[in-house]
Amino acid sequence: MNAAHVALFLSFSGHGGVERMVANLAGGLARRGLRVDLVLARTEGGHAGAWPEGVRVVTLGTRHTHSALPALVAYLRRERPVAVLAAKDRAIRVAVVARRLAGVPLRLVGRLGTTVTAALADRPALTRSLWYLGMRGFYPRLDALVAVSEGVAADVSAITGLPADRVAVVRNPVITPELERLAAAGPAQREPAGGRDTPVVLGMGRLTRQKDFPTLLRAFARVRAGRPCRLVILGEGRDRGELSGLARSLGVEGDVALPGFLANPYPDLAAADVFVLSSAWEGSPNALTEAMALGTPVVATDCPSGPREILRGGAVAPLVAVGDEAAMADAIRAQLERPTPAGRLREAVREYHVDVSAGAYARVLGVD
Repeated sequence: MNAAHVALFLSFSGHGGVERMVANLAGGLARRGLRVDLVLARTEGGHAGAWPEGVRVVTLGTRHTHSALPALVAYLRRERPVAVLAAKDRAIRVAVVARRLAGVPLRLVGRLGTTVTAALADRPALTRSLWYLGMRGFYPRLDALVAVSEGVAADVSAITGLPADRVAVVRNPVITPELERLAAAGPAQREPAGGRDTPVVLGMGRLTRQKDFPTLLRAFARVRAGRPCRLVILGEGRDRGELSGLARSLGVEGDVALPGFLANPYPDLAAADVFVLSSAWEGSPNALTEAMALGTPVVATDCPSGPREILRGGAVAPLVAVGDEAAMADAIRAQLERPTPAGRLREAVREYHVDVSAGAYARVLGVD
């Protein structure tokens, strides 16, 4: 009996978590015996080339998701997968049109990984209205939509009117067999000034408004005023200059490192004394989940959405209000002094193992 053939369609266009999660998912589906194609509109960014074993990569050779429509139609007609997962909003819209034009019977599932109303909150009203209008037009044409958290599911249902039975909450395939191996690949790449006994507070993500690293910097300055410690923020982005300037103005420049994007950040994540998620919004924060899977104590903002679900309403580790630097500083101090036990952190993220997630995706795609 031939293995069911599924395709995962998206653009690899940056260093973000979506690309990494879809690559993890592709590997997880392949290990379940499925024939898996990773169909890419673009192949750029830090995660391009790190393809999972047993997965065929199909590059459409386009520069933008929208311009991939003709190539995707041709792929569907030629390969005729039984199911397609489209990851990210633009990919969803293109896949809906491509299925109609290709005239191929297949199950089409979208994946949404962010809280859209929060992400668009500072956009002009007309921009928001047009975006929501597009979602209302395209998303009901899907056979199902995967949301990465309960918060994302509630948000997209409120925007589109999709009934609950059309939206499935599936946790991200964050915890892979490689995670522990990558974490053990070598020591953290930066020894803090003052030696290994100096506690390290770690942030990780794109240097953009969403991650709200200015609040983390201000919170760190409060903690540093009372004890030796060091802040490392892994990631790259347009806010680098602003963050460097803020560190100088706070008088903590010598205790802050901004080393940029690392292909393997996990030795640093595993070695940190506290990981802090300072985001203004998320879908389901992968870095927070990875830190917990590695047993690293965490602090997170109670942002929409994901941290409250992962941390069980603050029962597992501290949740603080978005933008509250004083509360964040207090929570960091508390974790440095009385860290959450590693076993409790790992237990809280069991649902995020790749095999559990891949099984749930297979059911939504109809190939279980």
